[in-house]
Amino acid sequence: MTGAAFLLLLILTDGGSCKVCSYQDVLDYLNLTADNSVFKLTRPVRDHTHITVVKLDIIVYAILAVVEKTQTFVPLVWASMQWNNEFISWDPAQFCGITQVSVPKDLLWKPDLFIYEMIEKDDSPQYPNIMVNFDGTITAGDDIRVVSTCKMDVHKFPFDTQECSISIGSAVYCEKEMRILPSSNSSRVTQFSQQIMKTQGEWEFLRLSVNNSLLTFENRSWDTLIYTVTIKRRPLLHVINFLLPILFFLSLDLASFFISDHRGEKLGFKVTVLLAISVLLVILNDILPAMSNQTPLIATYCIVIFALMLLSLLETILVTYLIEKDEFSPQENQESKQKNTKTKNCDREDEEHTICKSICRDAEKERQHEILPVLEEVNSTLLSGESHVLLLILDELKMLQKAVHVHLGCREEKVKLVSWAKRINRSFFICYAVTVFLFLYLIFREWKL
Repeated sequence: MTGAAFLLLLILTDGGSCKVCSYQDVLDYLNLTADNSVFKLTRPVRDHTHITVVKLDIIVYAILAVVEKTQTFVPLVWASMQWNNEFISWDPAQFCGITQVSVPKDLLWKPDLFIYEMIEKDDSPQYPNIMVNFDGTITAGDDIRVVSTCKMDVHKFPFDTQECSISIGSAVYCEKEMRILPSSNSSRVTQFSQQIMKTQGEWEFLRLSVNNSLLTFENRSWDTLIYTVTIKRRPLLHVINFLLPILFFLSLDLASFFISDHRGEKLGFKVTVLLAISVLLVILNDILPAMSNQTPLIATYCIVIFALMLLSLLETILVTYLIEKDEFSPQENQESKQKNTKTKNCDREDEEHTICKSICRDAEKERQHEILPVLEEVNSTLLSGESHVLLLILDELKMLQKAVHVHLGCREEKVKLVSWAKRINRSFFICYAVTVFLFLYLIFREWKL
C-alpha cells in the first residue's frame, strides 16, 4: 500500500513538471551572437568543395512604370530565396518542438545576388529578419523596386507587347561554388503573380517565364537565373488621345475640298489643321525613344498624314492663285486704261482751247484792216478744228475697240484658267481620297487591328 502511494505520487510529480523553452535557448545552443563571425564571414560549408544551392523565387505584384523614352522598366517584385547553412542544426525535441527561429539578417551569411539590368539602387524598405530552420535551411524575402533597363520594340506602338528580363546572378561565386535554381516553374510563378497583382497601369501582365543560363568570362562561369516579364499595352488611352484626333483632322482636311476657292477661308482652314497635326507630332516625340531598330508605325502614320495634308495645302495655294490671278488683272488693266483715256481727253481739250484763243487773238488784230479776209480765215480755221475733232473721235473709237478685244481675250483666258483650276482640284481630291483610304488600310493591317 505504501509502495503504490509512492508510485502514484511520483507519476503525479512527473506529469506536473513542464519544461519551458525560448528562442534564446536555441540561439545560445547555436552560439549565434553578433560577436560570432563564424556564421557570416564565409560561405557556410564545412568543406569548400561543397556547392551552396540557392533556390530563388520572384513574383511580380506591381508594374509601377514603363518609360519608352528611356527604355526603363520598373516593377515591384517579391524575391524569396533559400539556402543551407551547414553550421546550423538542432533537435526540435530538445527545445519544446521549436523548428524555426527568426534572427536579424546581419548575423548570418547571405548570397551576394544582384540584378544585372538594375540601373538604380533600391530604396524600398527592407525586412530586417530572416528565418532559420532546425535543419539549417535559411529563408529570406524582400520587396524590391527594380528600376531596370529593357530593350523595347515600339514598332507597333501603341499596340505593342514588351518582354523585359530580370537576370539574377552572383557577383563573386562561380557555378562550382554556388548554383542558383528556381523554386517554382514558369506557370506557377505566372499564376502567383496574376493572383496577387496590385496595379498594372496602362499595361496588362501576360506571363512570367524563368530559365537558367551560364555567364562565361575568362574561363569562369556564373550561374544566372533569368525571369522574363511579358506585358501588353492597353492602347485605349493612346487611341482616344492621339490616333483618333489625327484621323478626325484628316477627315476635316478631306471635307475642306468642298469649301469655295474664291475666298481665303479654305487656305486658312487647311493651315490651322496642319498646325494641329504639328502639335500632336511634338507630343509623339516626347513619347517614343530617340533610337529604335524599326520605325514606329505610329510615326509613319503621322508623317504620311502630315505630308498628304501639306500636299493638299500646296494644291489649294495653286488653285487659289490661278483663280485670283485673272479676277484682279482685268480690273487693274481697265483702271489704267481709263486713266490714260482721261489724260488724253484733258490734253485734247487744252489743245482746242489754245486754238480758240489764238483764233480770237488774230481776229482782234486784223479786224480794223480787213474784215472780209478775216471772216474767210475764221471759217477755214473752224473747218480745220471740226476735222481735228472728228479725227480725235475716230482715234477714241479705235482705242475702245482694242480695249474690248483685250477684255474679251482676257475673259476667255480667265474662263480657261478657272476651268483648269477646277479640274486640278477635282482630280487631286480623287487621288487624295484614294491614297488616304489605301494608306489607312495598310497601316491598320500592319497593326493587325
